[in-house]
Parts: sequence; C-alpha cells; structure tokens
Amino acid sequence: MASPNVDVAIKNSCRTVGEGPHWDEASQSLLYVDIRALDVHRWNSVTGEDSKVHLKDTVGFVVPRRAGGYVIGLGRRLSLLEWDTATVTTIAEVDQDRGTRFNDGKCDARGRVWAGTMGFETGHAQVEMQQGSLYSLDTDRDVRKQISGVNISNGLAWTDDNRTFFYTESFPKKIYAYDFDLEKGEIMVDYPDDPSYGFPDGLTIDTDGKLWVASYNAGAVFKFDPETGKTLQKVEIPAKQTTSVCWGGKNLDELYVTCARVYLSEEEFQRTQPLAGSVFKVTGLGAKGRPAYMYEG
Repeated sequence: MASPNVDVAIKNSCRTVGEGPHWDEASQSLLYVDIRALDVHRWNSVTGEDSKVHLKDTVGFVVPRRAGGYVIGLGRRLSLLEWDTATVTTIAEVDQDRGTRFNDGKCDARGRVWAGTMGFETGHAQVEMQQGSLYSLDTDRDVRKQISGVNISNGLAWTDDNRTFFYTESFPKKIYAYDFDLEKGEIMVDYPDDPSYGFPDGLTIDTDGKLWVASYNAGAVFKFDPETGKTLQKVEIPAKQTTSVCWGGKNLDELYVTCARVYLSEEEFQRTQPLAGSVFKVTGLGAKGRPAYMYEG
C-alpha cells in the first residue's frame, strides 16, 4: 500500500466550515467554500494566491459554469455567481416551507447540478432531522426534488459508466448507491458504527471505482471498496473536523481535503488543533481521479 504524504496547501483559510472542494482543471485552481463565513474561495495552485468573494448567506457548494461564472448553493437558493463583480442571480429557491440550507453539490456527466439541503444546526453535529432534500438542476434550469426526508445531505459521486450514483447521508451514517435513474436504491457502505470513523461527510471516487470519504470528527479520510463495503485505507489528517475531498493537480493524483474549525474555542484552536480550517494536500496515494464536471446550463 502506498505511503501518503499529508501537507498543508492553504493554512487556516477557513474560519468556520471549509467544504465543497472542486478542482478546476483549466485554471489549475481549487474552488471551495467557508459555509458560515459566507465566503467562496479560489486558490491558484500555480501562484499560491487564495482569493475569495464574500456573500450575504451561507454558501454550501461552488461549481464552475461552462458559459462563465459559477453555480453556488446560497442559503436555500441555487444561484449564479459572477466572480469579478460578486454579482449573484437566483435561479431557484427550494424548501420555502422550512428552515434549511444547501450543503454539498456536484455536477454529473451531463452537466446537471445535484445538491442537497439540511436542517439548521442546533449544536455540534446536531441538526433538525428530516428537513433536507436532494435536488437536481437541469441544464434548462428545471429543478427537481429527487429525495426528501434527508437529515444531513452530503457527499456525491458517480461511477465512470454513470450507472451508479453514490450519496452520503451523515446521519444515520450511511452511504447509499442508487441506479442513476434513482428508481432503485440500496445501502452501499454500511458505515462503521465506531467513534474512530466519525461521521461520513464529503466523498469522491477514483479511477478504480474506490470511494474516498472525509470523516467528520475523525481527522481522517477513509478509502472504501464499494462492492464489499470494506475499509481499504485510512489517511490521518491533522485536523479533527475533516469535511470533504476532491482529486486535483496536473495528473489528478493529489487529494485535497477541507476541514472545519467551528465549535473550537480560541484556546482549543491554538493548543490542540492549530491547523483546523486549513486545506490539506495528500500525495503518494497510488490513486487518481478524473476531471470534475461543470454546469452546462
């Protein structure tokens, strides 16, 4: 098994919940969000510059749009963001009958956005249950509710043949596999009920079809075999609240990991987790991903 190296790519860049990493291959940049700080970040891996746009609501994810700009989950709205002017245009608002926010989102191979909502947090890893849903945004901007009654909508990924869609619900610690038409679903990884595994959060898939799952409160990324559900590898991250992962770099063999520093007092931050809120780069894994898709609408 490959011996990985874990380095700090962007130190302490997030003040609350770093999330939603997306590698933009064209610019060799990493997009990610700081949810409660209301910020969208863009880190240029060539120059090392980390720029950001500050918004007026929580921001759960960011993905590039082929026609320019980005699609973001802003509060409970799917919106377009023009970076240079910080102009936001609402596409649609969901969950208007309840208090939720978008949490994680990605594009599929046809350029549709898939993104889920969750209830507001009432404490550390505590939310209003069954308030969230999973939505899809088609290229004609039609929004469809795909799954309802979700607790914490999280990581998404697809197999290379686009026949299977993986979807994480952090509570009740499940990663599901759906036929991509979503007509049939089954539990794929029955996440270990072990405190050392934390809670499944954002995930990605490699070119061998294996899943890499950021585990909140575990300070780790776990590699799973989706056919057996077995743990294949554990990569320890020097920040406990690991939130999400994506493949990046020129060869897409670098694993970028976001994390949070929310609920840490200043004393705890300085004394026990001085790298909380950083973005980490893991190399030497002997695995790689494929280019991330962008919104085609």
